[in-house]
Amino acid sequence: MALRLVSAALAILFASNVLAQANAKDEDDDDDEPAPTASATPAPKQDDPALPKQDLTQPVLLGLLLAEIAAQRDNSGYAAQTYVELAKRTRDPRIARRATEIANFARLPALALESARIWYEAEPSSPQAVQTIGGLLIRAQRVDEAEPFLMKLFSSNEAAAVNGFMQINRFLAQNPDKAANLAIVKRMAQSYSSLPQAHFAVAQAAVAAEEEALALVEVRRAGELKPDWDLAAVFEAQLLQQKSPAQAQARLSAYLKSYPGSREAGLNYARLLVLDKKLPEARAQFESLLKAHPDNADVLYAVGLLSVQLKDYESGEKYLSQLLDTRFRDKNGVRFTLGQVAEERKDLPGALKWYSQIESGEQFIPSRLRYAQILSKQGKLAEARDFLRNVNAGEQQTQMLIAEAQLLREVNQNAEAFKVLDTALAAQPDQPDLLYDRALTAEKLGRYDILEADLTKLIAIRPDHAHAYNALGYSYADRNVRLDEAKKLIEKAMALAPEDLYIVDSMGWAAYRMGDIPRALEYLRRAYKGRPDGEIGAHLGEVLWVSGDRAEAERIWKEALQVAPENEVLQKTIKRFKP
Repeated sequence: MALRLVSAALAILFASNVLAQANAKDEDDDDDEPAPTASATPAPKQDDPALPKQDLTQPVLLGLLLAEIAAQRDNSGYAAQTYVELAKRTRDPRIARRATEIANFARLPALALESARIWYEAEPSSPQAVQTIGGLLIRAQRVDEAEPFLMKLFSSNEAAAVNGFMQINRFLAQNPDKAANLAIVKRMAQSYSSLPQAHFAVAQAAVAAEEEALALVEVRRAGELKPDWDLAAVFEAQLLQQKSPAQAQARLSAYLKSYPGSREAGLNYARLLVLDKKLPEARAQFESLLKAHPDNADVLYAVGLLSVQLKDYESGEKYLSQLLDTRFRDKNGVRFTLGQVAEERKDLPGALKWYSQIESGEQFIPSRLRYAQILSKQGKLAEARDFLRNVNAGEQQTQMLIAEAQLLREVNQNAEAFKVLDTALAAQPDQPDLLYDRALTAEKLGRYDILEADLTKLIAIRPDHAHAYNALGYSYADRNVRLDEAKKLIEKAMALAPEDLYIVDSMGWAAYRMGDIPRALEYLRRAYKGRPDGEIGAHLGEVLWVSGDRAEAERIWKEALQVAPENEVLQKTIKRFKP
């Protein structure tokens, strides 16, 4: 009963606010701001001549009470229907607006549109009413009907047209017919041929409709009308990048010569240089930006990351450390990168310091794994294992067990690693990651029966697990058994993950085992080119050696040793052919 009374009181307050007598006299009317409605939108002034003088009659009050109580009790469908009936009866724009809001919330588009029309008819000068009815028509995929309402919004003044064209494509995104959206934007832009934002909007709509040639013409016209507009220059460069990176770079380079202070154009130009692997030029551009915008966190971050990529760890550390004194949004990401930089500089205590400062967020688990790995590198395996077991990883606790097994494998304690995973699987027998990791560990122990059982079970549980097919197929190929089955498994893996170069390597290795040297070299060269990994280098070198190209084999092995000097497969392969 108490709750009912509270609900009723709230509804009465709302009703009295929405439909108070327009002719009610109050000495403070001119000074007080009107109370907000339940929609959190300020109510119109009580003496607004455009509003009807709505008497709060008993039927109207009762309808408002019922509608609001229904809304508070999550019966928004009944609330919407009641409000729409009230809007029809009263033709009051305030009630119609509330009806539209509730019907929209209740996902009743027909009712929302019906009440929005009443709202617009009762208050045709309201931009909110015009925008709402236009949006509802677009959502209903009736874009042609929405067009006059959009035109009315745009025609009120130049500022409205500028803002409207910059937002119209986001507005139209609710309609999946991109060609229809483009047609509307083009028709609307015809009346604004001298407005750069109109051409920009057409370019955006053209990209969505996959008409890149039109997009390029329109964005260039926008740039001609407003030469200092960096947004148009950046958009044009993005379009050019798809076909000619050189032209994209030239466009932004020319723009920056005329307008060197543009942050957005400068950032995008530097990113294009990075994509084109022109890293020294990119860093010069970033550093130029940094001089112009010394307090800009995004520029600092970009310069820091690029310095790290160029292996200038001292500069990278300097720039990234400065970010921690700013309001940069991802400080834990910065700390993680600084930890990696410290590792590259062989400063393991420094790396531990950075990783330990990450106490939450996306980098929390990776930082804990890196921390444990460093402890292991320092010869503190027992401490590393204890550390992992004490990490509160929540749903990712399984990853801690897998990381512990990985640490054990790295020091050739494969039996102990198997024991850790075996115990974990006893508690979670169908856990995919544990099955995969125990299979790999079983292979190191020569327990091929367990490897095959675990991977077969994993494929049954996760038929889209490309690495499970690949691991089983590679195991057969490497042992030179069941080669036809190995090939089929690896082909299935490649169909699921065609760009995975480890799977490409497996395909080459299977072809080698089956005696197809040309095909083996084709796959292995492709894999090694994309990922000059120690094991892939070992495979490619062996096939080259067997095919008679021993000089090239030795070159590949030497190169692979520089990348992975401790790779066991690589070392054994070289020793086998060059004892």
